[in-house]
Amino acid sequence: MVASDPNSPPTPNGRSFDGISHGYAPDGRPLADPPVPLEKIVGDVVDNLSATAKAELALLEARSELALHGATWTAGWGTLAASALGIAMLALAFGAILALAPHFGPLAATLMVVAALLVVAGFAGWRAHKSYGDIRTALRRDLTNEGIDDAADA
Repeated sequence: MVASDPNSPPTPNGRSFDGISHGYAPDGRPLADPPVPLEKIVGDVVDNLSATAKAELALLEARSELALHGATWTAGWGTLAASALGIAMLALAFGAILALAPHFGPLAATLMVVAALLVVAGFAGWRAHKSYGDIRTALRRDLTNEGIDDAADA
């Protein structure tokens, strides 16, 4: 019988070298994880984009609901405040007429109070018009070419 060479690799039980390559040991753990397939990466990206879009839509819906809630309560409380202010202005006007009537007569007192209220109303209207111009500027589509939208609104 021929003695086997101690330097030659043994071939026990029909094993071959097919299991040894690319950093893998035979029947052992790989040195690095196998690469992730491109289809899985693309699928994960699509899932993340879909989740992001759904979250953005939910955020927009929540913000619109909050804005609607705020606008509703602002309108209600604003109406109450405007009504109270109107009644207070009527009481002030009647009081002014009654206070001035003994000194200037009822007609002159009424005309003086009406003129003062018209001056206040004119000033308030001028300020409201100026504020409306600020709103139009803020909502303008093209801020660099301001004449186009102004001509269409006029």
